[in-house]
Amino acid sequence: MIKDITIGQYLPGDSFVHKLDPRVKILISFAYIITLFIVKNYVGYGFIIAFTLIAILTSKIPVKYIFNGLKPILWIIIFTAIFNAILTPGDVIYRVGPVKFTDKGIYLAIFMVIRLIFLIIGTSLLTLTTSPIALTDGIERLLNPFKRLGVPAHELAMMMTIALRFIPTLLDETDKIMKAQKARGADFESGNVINRAKNLIPILVPLFISSFRRADELAMAMEARCYRGGEGRTRLKQLKIANRDYIAVLATLTLIITCILSRRW
Repeated sequence: MIKDITIGQYLPGDSFVHKLDPRVKILISFAYIITLFIVKNYVGYGFIIAFTLIAILTSKIPVKYIFNGLKPILWIIIFTAIFNAILTPGDVIYRVGPVKFTDKGIYLAIFMVIRLIFLIIGTSLLTLTTSPIALTDGIERLLNPFKRLGVPAHELAMMMTIALRFIPTLLDETDKIMKAQKARGADFESGNVINRAKNLIPILVPLFISSFRRADELAMAMEARCYRGGEGRTRLKQLKIANRDYIAVLATLTLIITCILSRRW
């Protein structure tokens, strides 16, 4: 289950999506997320599904690999759907004892499930097709206009990228600790919720220690390479907007316009 989390992982490739400018991909991701919450009907979500599938196929990343990333949040999706179905007022269409499923509740539950699923897929696709270095450069360039307001663009970009980069590392470390604890007789699956939470303590303590050790090693490695922040730093690869970036922006604008128009259909 832990290995199925795809956020923060990067799969090298030579596809159309991989070659897009990181600034363009970040802006498209923000526009994609906003569009998810603009849509109010199934027609709009049809356009979003088609756009997402085209992006996945264009990125040449296995569809199964991307959808495996939904496994860790499966229970969140199920609980969200159930709560929306039974807590939203409307005409009762099904009853199980005191629990009532309403028509508006089921309608809203389906919408929330679609939003959560494609929200995870969209954010995963960004990190899967963008290297940490390119992601850092893209975030920094987008934050550069705010430097006049005192915003430390380079430092913020570095922190966000390091946080994303260390998600797979910490998950891998958690998996190793769990296997080591199970080899010593630990049981993480039996008992009620409280007992399971208590059983996680032997995992959290070594995980925190390992995280602090990795952070200290990273700081020493950056100091050894004379890292002193973004002031005066140069880059081997300069970011340039190409024709494929304009095509991606045009496709995204088309998606946004069609989704807005679909609200009237």
